Amino acid sequence: MRVNGKVAVITGAASGLGFSAAKKLLEEGAKVILTDINQNVLDTLGDRLNSFSASQFSTYHHDVASEDSWKEVIDQIELEHSSINILVNSAGISLGADIVSTDFEVWKKVHQVNLDSVFLGCKYAIPLMAKQDSGSIINISSISGIVAGWNTAAYNSSKAGVRHLTKSVALYCAKKGYNVRCNSVHPAFVNTPILDPLKQAFGEDEAVRKLARQIPINRIGEPEDVAFAILYLASDESKFMTGTEIVLDGGLSAM
Repeated sequence: MRVNGKVAVITGAASGLGFSAAKKLLEEGAKVILTDINQNVLDTLGDRLNSFSASQFSTYHHDVASEDSWKEVIDQIELEHSSINILVNSAGISLGADIVSTDFEVWKKVHQVNLDSVFLGCKYAIPLMAKQDSGSIINISSISGIVAGWNTAAYNSSKAGVRHLTKSVALYCAKKGYNVRCNSVHPAFVNTPILDPLKQAFGEDEAVRKLARQIPINRIGEPEDVAFAILYLASDESKFMTGTEIVLDGGLSAM
């Protein structure tokens, strides 16, 4: 098993990419702490993960935009597990529009959830990882953090920030001599609940077709496509990889 016995913390884990990553890491032997702000969905995870031992995973209600919530979660994990080997900062939202139309409150909300949460997660997980001289931080960014769109100003900005913050964290850990790596993952369109507004507007089939037409390989991604990349970065197979990114975009950024 590729991450056997490692302790993994995954934010935004009740659905979408976070949930898919949790399943993949569980399959490969990790002990997984799934955190999310949506308590109602967290309450369903016992049934949705019933193929795994109840001792292999736990759930925490967690507001990733709150510093106090991060402190509480990290302290509790240290008390219960003594360590964190893997942190997947997966929580994120997609709101806003073009620069003129985006309300400032929406701008701040997107950055709090998408970028501030990554800052806080890294800030409070690194000292615990450094104690055990082992850690892999995986920040879920987006192809939108590399290739901008005219009508997603806040999302573009927040995800670009995640990309460069990742590099800064990686260099900091290397400078300090910590055996802690930090990398980012940049998916294009993936079939998760983040696409629900588009599906509601155009119908599911037409929405998927519209997105797939923008991808050279003519399909959108599946959550498992991203989960496999997260697994690689979480495992010791990627021990020489830090401060860089994995782009999962079906060739979009090559055009």
